[in-house]
Amino acid sequence: MRRPRRGASVRPGRLLAMAIIVLAIWGIGLFRFADTIPQKVADAGTRTDAIVVLTGGSGRLDAGLDLLARDLAGQLFVSGVYHGVDVERLVQIYKREPEGLEPRIGIGNAVNTVGNAAETRVWMEQRGFTSLRLVTGAYHMPRSLAEFGFFMPGVEIVPHPVFPEHVKQEYWWAWPGTASLIVSEYNKWLFARARHWVSGLFSPPRRMGPAGNPDSGTGK
Repeated sequence: MRRPRRGASVRPGRLLAMAIIVLAIWGIGLFRFADTIPQKVADAGTRTDAIVVLTGGSGRLDAGLDLLARDLAGQLFVSGVYHGVDVERLVQIYKREPEGLEPRIGIGNAVNTVGNAAETRVWMEQRGFTSLRLVTGAYHMPRSLAEFGFFMPGVEIVPHPVFPEHVKQEYWWAWPGTASLIVSEYNKWLFARARHWVSGLFSPPRRMGPAGNPDSGTGK
């Protein structure tokens, strides 16, 4: 009678051990990621060249319009607006007085966070801007900062999180909806960081020069 090969009997155990290790590392990373989600607006007063609002969550555009009204930037860019909606209609929807605000607002039609960062970079470069205040949901901020930092290295980015009522950041793991949201954001953030790393192997990121113009990324 043939004896089973030793390697064949231990291989499933090794695979299980590796799976447990990977899952443990992923879980530790998840809680560390959750700790990076802002709990408050750390800097509410620094003036920047622009305010950038990423649509897709409650309170974001209202916060951006309030910041523009407070003159914390000269212009507001709203990224992720539905096609067919212009600035005038956008201001009307949010019941704001268009006089004085409308000429200072630009819009883009990106459909995801990568698109938000890409179209914002183009808008910033066209105006020679080198600093922005980024308005998005607190849970979305870590991934947004990763994408914006990748697309616009050298640009000063001031995070300005908003806090949707349905997202329970305290004891987030005890709230199924919030837990699912944060797990999803964590996985997307991991994928984004991996994509940035792979991209960096083949093409160094372009940097925006002192006038907002892209250079070769060589530091010249």
